[in-house]
Amino acid sequence: MRVILQKDVQNLGEAGDIKEVAEGFARNFLLPKKLVIPYNESSAKAIEHQKKLVKIKKEKRKKEGQKLVEALSSVALTIGAQVGEDEKLFGSVTAIDIADKLLQMGYTIDKRKIVLPEPIKKAGEHEVKIKLEEGLTATIKVNVVKE
Repeated sequence: MRVILQKDVQNLGEAGDIKEVAEGFARNFLLPKKLVIPYNESSAKAIEHQKKLVKIKKEKRKKEGQKLVEALSSVALTIGAQVGEDEKLFGSVTAIDIADKLLQMGYTIDKRKIVLPEPIKKAGEHEVKIKLEEGLTATIKVNVVKE
């Protein structure tokens, strides 16, 4: 079944793409969630308009993301934790802790966008990356200190 993607669908394509998908996948998953519309002549004309709108929205999100990257690049968080011998923490500092601290500072960042290969388990200064929309990445400094 040929369909036109209304929204970006992971592992399938971006909004505006015309894709060939299994009929059951389209009927049972994509169509009920309004992620696609069936392909026909009239929908093909609508797709051109849709692509223009998507392009404008992406550019706007990218500009907003650039501003957020610039603002976050100057952010330095200080998180207090219980510290034992050799500067090791009792517990760890996770993406949730960092997201909560950013929220207190006025930045609404989803914890899933904070890239930590593993939780922070030592006191000191650490660089943490935040993946934003449109492929943008911001780096913040997280300083873990003795509470």
